[in-house]
Amino acid sequence: MYKLMLIVLMMTVWVSVHFLQTDEEMAMKLLYQSKHALNRAAHAASQQLDPIAMADGVLRIDPAAAEAAAAAYLQANLQLDADGNPLPNSPVRERVTVLAFEVINNDRSFPYTYRNPQYEYEATLERPGVVLIIHVVYPRAFTLLGPIEWDIKGISELTVR
Repeated sequence: MYKLMLIVLMMTVWVSVHFLQTDEEMAMKLLYQSKHALNRAAHAASQQLDPIAMADGVLRIDPAAAEAAAAAYLQANLQLDADGNPLPNSPVRERVTVLAFEVINNDRSFPYTYRNPQYEYEATLERPGVVLIIHVVYPRAFTLLGPIEWDIKGISELTVR
């Protein structure tokens, strides 16, 4: 009888560990999806040229258009509404917040080193670009464990050909 109880106990432990591993894999999948969405949003934002400055021969990113493009790409790639809340088919379950959005234009000298001590982020730009930091939460399947939270950081420069 004790062997039967031991087998049941070991199966319970094994299944629990398997569920924890599956939960961790789902969290990593969300992290990768969020990072790819952030990179796409930052790249789209960095390509929004200011038409008035471009008419004068100056390559400058339009901050308003860049912010709109970044928001649109985040919404499309993570399936969010306009407030950052997840839609029914979204890979995220909680609100995605934009922690930092900064357009670095040619009013600074390049190479420019962007520093954000609050989120422990530093990057060097060779030309105008956009910095984007978002906060994503993955609620764990086991409520005994706390949620996994990330501050995902990305940067993109204006590409010129």
